[in-house]
Amino acid sequence: METKNKLTLFIVIFMLAGIISGAIIHSYASSDTIQSWAGNITLFTDLFLRLIKMVIAPLVFSTLTVGIMRLGETATIGRVGGKAMIWFIISSIFSILVGLFIVTIFHPGSGLNLAIPKESVDTGLAVSGMNLKAFLSHTIPTSITEAMASNEILQIVVFSLFFGIAGASLGEKFNAPLVASLSVVSHIMLKMTGYVMYVAPLAIFAAISSVIATQGLGILLNYASFIGGYYVAIMLTSVMLLSVGYIVLKKEVFRLLNMLKDPVLVAFTTSSSEAAYPKTLEQLEKFGCSRNIASFVLPIGYSFNLVGSMVYCSFASVFIAQAYNIHLNFTETTMMMLTLMLASKGIAGVPRSALVVLAATIPSFNIPVAGILLLMGIDHFLDMGRSAINVLGNGIATAMLSKNEGSEPESVKLQTEF
Repeated sequence: METKNKLTLFIVIFMLAGIISGAIIHSYASSDTIQSWAGNITLFTDLFLRLIKMVIAPLVFSTLTVGIMRLGETATIGRVGGKAMIWFIISSIFSILVGLFIVTIFHPGSGLNLAIPKESVDTGLAVSGMNLKAFLSHTIPTSITEAMASNEILQIVVFSLFFGIAGASLGEKFNAPLVASLSVVSHIMLKMTGYVMYVAPLAIFAAISSVIATQGLGILLNYASFIGGYYVAIMLTSVMLLSVGYIVLKKEVFRLLNMLKDPVLVAFTTSSSEAAYPKTLEQLEKFGCSRNIASFVLPIGYSFNLVGSMVYCSFASVFIAQAYNIHLNFTETTMMMLTLMLASKGIAGVPRSALVVLAATIPSFNIPVAGILLLMGIDHFLDMGRSAINVLGNGIATAMLSKNEGSEPESVKLQTEF
């Protein structure tokens, strides 16, 4: 059995083991034992995520900078970046509409008939400064070392864009040694990622077992309507993304889907798109994407192409309105969807970012922020879906843009065999 198939098998086995062990502990262990198990077992998940984050900053910087320098002319960089941003906006709007359509059909919040609270409720989410001025200020790093230390992906992307464009303007004579050096760094980071991935199944077991042990399987049943409707929206968005991918990539989209299954599974089970980034980049190169295009588009997608978060935000915001029997007219709904889309850009590194976007946005439309408390208990299970489809959406977008730019798979394969 190939190594990649073994990894997939182990991930699925350990995920099921986590569900079973968590359910047994929740049912038969004392409350103290449950808390001790949940608190200690997550050490493996924390270590895995820290190992992944250790790799991300140098990997994003090296691959993106090399990709830009190899693209060469500023016109080429602008063309590829422009196409990427146009697709990211289109996919975001589409994802929002899918979430809005499904939540309107399912009406998961109807029947709750919650009373609008008279006093504000502290959700514990840091939502201060969620405005355009704060977003633009946060985009520009004051120190690249600080941005790398805190894994601020958007800030690293911005610095890499400036650095790469400046390097490309010097010409191949001057930047060739740097390109070669950074290329070595990126390959080392990918090799390190391969080692880290051996820990993934154990980390996945720990994450699932901890949540089920604490909450029990009943949490899934109590929110069956919401979770079911949400995952219908996730699956519908996935099908539509694959359909668009089929138009551009033809039957190759199925090979791409097969190659992305490992990073998608990692994102799903760890609830972290970041955890899947290095493996996604590696698989896209093996698929035949131009290394330069993949290194340029994928990091930008991680900040601006969060299709899963878009589905979640539209679905969850209307669910909360339904729970409080708040009717939004067409204009209010449209404005709220546009606000959610703009507010979500560039906060991929913010913990529980989708909840933060909701908490910052819905009060402006007279929807109680306390409604977010309805979702916080199951947010882990929702985050699994939105993390997975974020990876899938970025993978398909990168492959389509690489194909559109006329990359030559065979030459790329030779280039990536380092």
